[in-house]
Amino acid sequence: MALFKKRTAGKPGEWYYCLEHKKVEEGPDCPGKDRFGPYTSRTEAQHAMETARERNLQWENDPRWHDAPSPGRPDEN
Repeated sequence: MALFKKRTAGKPGEWYYCLEHKKVEEGPDCPGKDRFGPYTSRTEAQHAMETARERNLQWENDPRWHDAPSPGRPDEN
C-alpha cells in the first residue's frame, strides 16, 4: 500500500465528467475511478453520460461481445 497518494496534474483545456459530483470539471480534481475523460471541450464532457449510454448499447448489440460462441463457430476456450 502506498503511503502517499499522487495527485494527477491537470493540463489546461482538459475536461472531465465527475461521476460522484455529477458535474463537469476542468482538470482531474477527483480520483480517476470517479470520472470520465479527459475531453477536449466542456461540451464534450457535458455529454459524457450520453456517450457512455450509446457505447454501452452498441456493445450490448455487438455479437462479438457476448460470452456465448456464435452458431457455427467452435468454442475458442
